[in-house]
Amino acid sequence: MPLRLTRRLLPHPLLTLLLVVVWCLLNNSLTLGTIVFGTILGLLIPILTAAYWPDRPPVARPFGMVVYCLIVIWDIIKSNITVAMQILFRGNDSLQPAWITVPLDLRKPEAITILAGSITLTPGTLSADLSADGTALLVHALHAPDPDAVRDDIKARYESRLKEIFA
Repeated sequence: MPLRLTRRLLPHPLLTLLLVVVWCLLNNSLTLGTIVFGTILGLLIPILTAAYWPDRPPVARPFGMVVYCLIVIWDIIKSNITVAMQILFRGNDSLQPAWITVPLDLRKPEAITILAGSITLTPGTLSADLSADGTALLVHALHAPDPDAVRDDIKARYESRLKEIFA
C-alpha cells in the first residue's frame, strides 16, 4: 500500500489505537462487536478531523511518550497520597503555598501544552499562565517550602523528557 494512501486512511495511527482502547474501556467489555465498532470509530474520527490537524508535530521518540505517561501517572498517584496526608494530618498553617515561574526551554506549542497539562493533572500543582512570548510558565504549588526545588523538579522530570520526545 503506497505511503500516501496509508496516510489518508490512517492520518493519526496512535489516535486510532487510543480511540479503540478508550471505546472498549468505556463499554467495559472486550467483545468482537465492541472492538469492531471501536475500530470503525478509530478510523473515521481521525479521517474526519484530519483537516483540523494540518501540521502534525514530529515525535522523535514515540516510546519516550509511553515512558513519560508512566512517569506522570506515577507522580499523580504519589501526589494524591501526599496531598491527602497534608490535608488530613497537617493544619493549614503548615502549608507553604508558592507561585513559581518555570523558565521554558521548550518551544513547540504541543510540548508546552503537554507540560502544562501534566503539571495541572498532578495534585498540589497547577499551571496558571504562560508568558506572552512562551518562555515561562507560572505554576502554583500547594506546599513548596523550596520553590527552586519544585522548579528544578519540573524541569528535570517533565521538561527534559518532553524536549527529547519532541526534538
